[in-house]
Amino acid sequence: MIANNTYTLLDEKNGELAFKLYTFESLHQFDHIQRLPYYSIIWIQSGKGKALIDTEVYNYEANTLFACSPFQPFMFAPQMESKGVVLHFHPNFFCIHKHHSEIACDGILFNNVYEHPFVEITTEDVQQLSWLIEGMKNNVCADKLATQDAILSYLKLILIQCSRIKQETQEPQSDPASIVEENELLHRFKGAIEQHYKNLHAPKDYAELLHISPNALSKFVKANYGKTPSQLIAERIIIETKRELYLTNKTVEEIAYELGYEDPFYFSRFFKKHVQVSPSAYRLRMGSNKAAAL
Repeated sequence: MIANNTYTLLDEKNGELAFKLYTFESLHQFDHIQRLPYYSIIWIQSGKGKALIDTEVYNYEANTLFACSPFQPFMFAPQMESKGVVLHFHPNFFCIHKHHSEIACDGILFNNVYEHPFVEITTEDVQQLSWLIEGMKNNVCADKLATQDAILSYLKLILIQCSRIKQETQEPQSDPASIVEENELLHRFKGAIEQHYKNLHAPKDYAELLHISPNALSKFVKANYGKTPSQLIAERIIIETKRELYLTNKTVEEIAYELGYEDPFYFSRFFKKHVQVSPSAYRLRMGSNKAAAL
């Protein structure tokens, strides 16, 4: 479906939005907190301003691309007229978890609690992404039976391209001796969260594992990530909860126990505090039919 330079595909099973691509001349639609049930890629091609993602404020300029996960809060406050492209896709249209080995954008472009949620696009990348987006538009316009498969192919290429850019910007250009020790501590802290987030939820537990005081860990993490240890631990738990709610038929109680919460009601309140909807409501909004996920 095409209307006012907006390209959409609807889910044939429930009639809900599966895919949407459109250009914008203003960010007024994002001037208040958004919590959308889609993955969102927002490519700001011109302009500058501030973006609020989760609880952090970021400055942006032309050719900055933001990537937000379903129900991740975001808004924009332009300081200059901002133009660009928005791409939404529902997990039932393309599941980044299921296709992780193929695309590998989960934990890099999306759901990356350790890095900022945007990438800066170079001139060369602008040309490549523009070509891919035009290809998407042309396939929606073609109105052929293979439209969805073609759009999925372009979507995969866009996700691969953006993930590659993100990885390249995360790779340190040098590793002077003065920061080796700090890099090692960051690596150990991230590894500790990945290994223990299901059974250790308190920053003091991680400080003990790393042989550092809780206060020193808090200052170090805040200086490097702009977040507290508690925030990073909570975000990692929330990401895993979302995956389990979407990809499995486990009950909320089962998920809570697997993530180290003995009280399912406390766990539900914890989830709602961070996502603004209950686990059951999240599953309902996202669709729990994992077999239907592409």
